[in-house]
Amino acid sequence: MSISLLLPLLLLLLSTFFPRSRNLAVPQELKNLSQNLITYNTPAISPSSSSLVVSFSISPSPTPTTLPVNPPLVPAFFIFGDSSVDCGTNNYLGTFARADHSPYGRDFDTHKPTGRFCNGRIPVDYLALRLGLPFVPSYLGQMGTVEDMIKGVNYASAGAGVIFSSGSELGQRISFTQQIQQFSDTLQSFILNMGEAAANELISNSVFYISIGVNDYIHYYLRNASNIQNLYLPWSFNQFVAASIRQEIKNLYNMNVRRVILMGLPPIGCAPYYLWRYNSKNGECIEEINDIILEYNFVMRYMIEELGLKLPDAKITFCDMYEGSMDIIKNHELYGFNVTTDACCGLGKYKGWIMCLASEIACSNATNHIWWDQYHPTDAVNAILADNVWNGLHTKMCYPMNLEDMVAPRTK
Repeated sequence: MSISLLLPLLLLLLSTFFPRSRNLAVPQELKNLSQNLITYNTPAISPSSSSLVVSFSISPSPTPTTLPVNPPLVPAFFIFGDSSVDCGTNNYLGTFARADHSPYGRDFDTHKPTGRFCNGRIPVDYLALRLGLPFVPSYLGQMGTVEDMIKGVNYASAGAGVIFSSGSELGQRISFTQQIQQFSDTLQSFILNMGEAAANELISNSVFYISIGVNDYIHYYLRNASNIQNLYLPWSFNQFVAASIRQEIKNLYNMNVRRVILMGLPPIGCAPYYLWRYNSKNGECIEEINDIILEYNFVMRYMIEELGLKLPDAKITFCDMYEGSMDIIKNHELYGFNVTTDACCGLGKYKGWIMCLASEIACSNATNHIWWDQYHPTDAVNAILADNVWNGLHTKMCYPMNLEDMVAPRTK
């Protein structure tokens, strides 16, 4: 690409993420964070009080217009993860990983960007409605009152990983360990407001959804950060990440969490970014990357199966995103997709070089695309994956049970 075309794009990038009226400097206290040091201890986080929040004003994410009409199947829905389920957390952070600008959200209920890395809904939006609940608010997007959080909270942060430094080159993000700490703060708020018995009853009957780990590969292992590839072979690294997630699930169990959906990793070797970076000739997926993901999902699935046996009063299920996504890619014509390799929004080969910066570089119709941007699927794909998590409508993804089975009323 010529310099004359590249320069305006770089200026657009800078103006998108660093507008003059905003100061995105990283606070000093964040530079010294470690995995075991959480600098915030109150569930009442607002843009003016939290050290995690950058010093600029921002409007709350638009309220979705679609509300559930059926009685809720569970009291609340709690979500942990990365950009696959971030619904606005990173709108409040100093980071390049932001989806608070057009064309993100153009096909959402409000037709406005909300912080979701998609043209429309993310999987947990569809699942919330299945559960009879409203869309779940971001932890940083509500005021910390019990009324705001009683039906669920979304702690997910784009760029976050299991390893604390995963995604650090993008700027601020809230790691998985920190998200668990945020939930602990939420639980303490519930206990103070409704009593320990009522709070534990609410938590034990709610659903917890975890979608984390992909950034530990995209922004850490595959980048060979800290020379990690010379220290860990893929199998050993997979074991490390899986064991770390397993421990956090045990930590949640100790806080009375009993219903957990753990999402596996998607086939990122098929993502437009890696097709571009590895110069895929005809859109073939990068098998060396997908092999690592396959191996990780194998390890995670059976580690979760073992954990379920040790925690018999818990319902923990593993949903294989690789299986569900590859079913869509291989059978794309049956699902109505005719663009399987190129992102809807981006620049470069497969639209994988430059991220989705502006509406001018987005396709006019995302419904026939599998990929929305460099890494993230379209709303249409998210709907299919959510159906599979709910009841395996299109293909079986979840083991040993679907979400519908998990929340089914107990029979005497």
